[in-house]
Amino acid sequence: MTAPLKQTRFRIGGMDCASCAAKIDTAVRRLDGVADVSVSVTGASMTVSHGGALPEDKVLQQVARLGYGIVRAEAKTDGRASVAKTHDHAGHDHDHEGHDHGGEPAGKWAPGSSRLHSDGEPGQAWWRTRRAALTLACAAALLAASGIGHLFPAAEHWVFLAALLVGLVPVARRALMAALAGTPFSIEMLMTIAAGGAVMIGATEEAAAVVALFLIGEMLEGVAAGRARASIQGLADLVPKTARVERAGGTVEVAAEELAVGDVIVVRPGDRIPADGEIVEGSSDIDEAPVTGESTPKRKGNAEAVFAGTISTDGVLKVRVTVAASDNTIARVVRLVEEAQEAKAPTERFIDRFSRTYTPAVLAVGALVALLPPLVAGGDWSEWIYKGLAVLLIGCPCALVISTPAAIAAGLATGARRGLLMKGGTVLEGFRRITAVAFDKTGTLTAGKPDVTDIVAYGRDERSVLALAAALEQGSSHPLAMAILDKAKAAKAPVPPALAAKAISGKGVEGSVGGVSVFLGSGSAAAERAMMTEAQRLAVDSLDAQGKTVSVLVTDGVVAGLIAMRDELRPDAAAGIAALKAEGIRAVMLTGDNRRTAEAIAASLGIEARAELLPQDKQRIVGELQREGLKVAKVGDGINDAPALAAADIGIAMGGGTDVALETADAAILHGRVMDVARMVRLSRVVMANIHQNITVALGLKAVFLVTTIAGITGLWPAILADTGATVLVTANAMRLLRWRG
Repeated sequence: MTAPLKQTRFRIGGMDCASCAAKIDTAVRRLDGVADVSVSVTGASMTVSHGGALPEDKVLQQVARLGYGIVRAEAKTDGRASVAKTHDHAGHDHDHEGHDHGGEPAGKWAPGSSRLHSDGEPGQAWWRTRRAALTLACAAALLAASGIGHLFPAAEHWVFLAALLVGLVPVARRALMAALAGTPFSIEMLMTIAAGGAVMIGATEEAAAVVALFLIGEMLEGVAAGRARASIQGLADLVPKTARVERAGGTVEVAAEELAVGDVIVVRPGDRIPADGEIVEGSSDIDEAPVTGESTPKRKGNAEAVFAGTISTDGVLKVRVTVAASDNTIARVVRLVEEAQEAKAPTERFIDRFSRTYTPAVLAVGALVALLPPLVAGGDWSEWIYKGLAVLLIGCPCALVISTPAAIAAGLATGARRGLLMKGGTVLEGFRRITAVAFDKTGTLTAGKPDVTDIVAYGRDERSVLALAAALEQGSSHPLAMAILDKAKAAKAPVPPALAAKAISGKGVEGSVGGVSVFLGSGSAAAERAMMTEAQRLAVDSLDAQGKTVSVLVTDGVVAGLIAMRDELRPDAAAGIAALKAEGIRAVMLTGDNRRTAEAIAASLGIEARAELLPQDKQRIVGELQREGLKVAKVGDGINDAPALAAADIGIAMGGGTDVALETADAAILHGRVMDVARMVRLSRVVMANIHQNITVALGLKAVFLVTTIAGITGLWPAILADTGATVLVTANAMRLLRWRG
């Protein structure tokens, strides 16, 4: 029996493009004991799967040699990052202890390593990084060389050579380290060959300019990657760093990460709530816009749930913490998104495979352009070597390689900010192919708890009927009783005390209210205690036909009223189903509820219903839909939905669902909106359109400049501008997805 794989997670510094991630992936994958590697550029993280003990020192050393900072991401029980060792390229150990800053590694990077890509300290502004310093130094050296060369023409070659070496030496070292670690055809290798060749044919000035432009392009990539990373880090920053906790009759301020389940925290008006919890005292309008995007605050009071990062606008609340800081709503979102970004999408995997063939092919084409015309047609060696070097620069795969992961990362991030969680690029891509959605009913299309929908009074007003019913139900935790009590509270109906109130098994509840004998129960039980008229029976039947549960109120042997309850549709259910239909997607409801209720709910939405189903029945029906040729998404929130969620092409857990549903599902809708299913489909289609645009730009520009270079119209400078320009355009286009509003 094969032992299960273990996983170790690391934080990586200075990794700002897909090419960086590919080099790290290749280098670590070559180590003994490593079974699999997942690298996330946006999450600045790497997860290594291994069977036995991981050769951690070798992992740290291998990544540091490539020029990146690395620490192990391992949390202590107090929430702090553990002591981890980093290694410089000479193999020296350096102990660091610090906090995990989201996408950035904890602690300081290993001194002594040549880290062109290193971002320095966590949270540091991009213009203060080592990369920015090197780019500025290279650009300054180029300007100085231009001035000196103009004043002293005889020294021009040597001053431009010195300016070239400022930028080229670090690039060449990275190329060598990448080659030794299994990536010989890296962008740095192409740049080194092109710059070295340009010097050999006397184009030193152009070589220096090309390297400076390359470094500027890399810096811009870093800025763009930082923006994508900040979009997720911004979620983590919604949670305040401190909380006021009730202790010994007073309040003390503690770090939010130290809050324990059961702690009671005090939230003042205007404060962000520091933890997921339940209100135990007070009420307030809760602004959930930072987390859910909802523009209208919700009034919440005793026993209602609140989320970390939301804001109490006008009231003082006491909140009992229900979830540890490491697993609150925000932390869970950030963790799921980081893990999702490590899982490559099919298009991304194809581009990776393509680039592994593409880059050597570019080298071959460049060599042929440089050698064949002089050898076969007697062309000028200098001219054709120059063109061959330009072909190498045009062929740099940066823009192509980043075209997909940049868009996928931006799509996952923007979805997460709106409560749409998808476990990886494969899921994000898959949504565009969905042709049918199977919904659970209770807690998915409906709110998951009954509400009073109708009050019919006989001989007294509706308020009086509600008051008498609520009097009998006081103290009960039955869902129907809670619905009546909530309705009475909302209607501000007086609830008088009931004497000798008792439940009658399977029938209802009875007692005395103000000297009047009162019974509340099922229609059949009420008929045993009072004569029902034909009109009253028809009213009960009509409400039953609408899938409602009807309780009959009897006072002193006379029917006094009817109270109908039903688990009502979510407010956006009809709009959500209509949006799916507008996208050409079929909707069906699968429920274990009774057929009459299911058909009434389905009829109001205009969809088909399958009722009285067991978990295996839901799974079977999903399979039947798939055999019809449909790509099926299943939406549910309970344990009984787990088999169907797993069987569907994409399983979607509705917010507030069980942990089993969330673990089984491929995606999660955090805020319980039916409309969000259609939004996921739209987001997928927008992201894929963005990817196609990126690939077209990346390959189109290269094709144009390849032709113009061979024709002698453009040279080295335009070649690197084309590559850098394509990379910037592709990245900027992907970042547009961060502004998507659905």
